[in-house]
Amino acid sequence: MANSLLEYGKSPFRRCHLITEPKKAFVTALEKSHGHKLRRYLAARMRNAAADVPDLAQEVFLRLLRLDNHEAIRNSQAYLYTVASHVLHQHALRQAAAGEAAAITDLATEVERADGDPALQVEVEQQFEHLGRRLREVSPKAYATFMLHRCHGLSLQEVSERIGASYSMTKKYLAKALKYIESELEAQRVA
Repeated sequence: MANSLLEYGKSPFRRCHLITEPKKAFVTALEKSHGHKLRRYLAARMRNAAADVPDLAQEVFLRLLRLDNHEAIRNSQAYLYTVASHVLHQHALRQAAAGEAAAITDLATEVERADGDPALQVEVEQQFEHLGRRLREVSPKAYATFMLHRCHGLSLQEVSERIGASYSMTKKYLAKALKYIESELEAQRVA
């Protein structure tokens, strides 16, 4: 059964891609000639998550297997690194969303603890205000995106229309805000 998924590229959310022998040979040759360099490229950009490198490399090659017309690629090495760059970007967005969930859980715990103690409540509110001011200084658009999306409940499409940015740029602003918040919270925990 696992072979049939690899052979036909079937996924319930994607079009069916026929994986032909020439396409397999193309991807196999790319893996043999550039696989090691690709893994080094991914590892250099994944400093804190080196364990994810094999999965990301596999994702790059799977995407190449899904190509409709691999013969049209003029520079296979450049295309390989372009796909790798996209995979890294999507991984960063997923990590930011996962980090956001952990950071928000930590913040919720702090807020719940602060409910009974007025002094702690003031301290938590001051931390939120400080974090917001710093984020606004670093990136006003990321701050606006975060506030509109997370605090006011607007969808990313609504946020993109409101701030005058494309949908994909709005996603990048949100990822930047989340990454910034996570790093600030981590710095506060260490301090």
